[in-house]
Amino acid sequence: MNRTISSSELQSMLGKPDLTILDVRRSDDYTSDTSIIPGATWHDPTQIENWSKSLTADKEIVLYCVRGGAVSNSVVDALQAKGLRVRYIEGGISAWKEAGGKVAAK
Repeated sequence: MNRTISSSELQSMLGKPDLTILDVRRSDDYTSDTSIIPGATWHDPTQIENWSKSLTADKEIVLYCVRGGAVSNSVVDALQAKGLRVRYIEGGISAWKEAGGKVAAK
């Protein structure tokens, strides 16, 4: 499985029951933005060990940070090491918005 997913590919997957979307922006980045991808839930990337236990291997996980860099990569590494199917959005939520992806108010 690729480590990344494009905004357009994720668009076609939205609403599928076997998809989990995680917002893993750092706390400061999350609180300074008023929007989130619809259906996403925020999880503090510094607390992976606490919340990763609730994820299951029967769902595909797509996550994002601000720009799809170090934060997304480190969370993908940690979750893949636990046997989960996980990818991150190329370019993060910034690229998602630029591609016309819908966002919701938090």
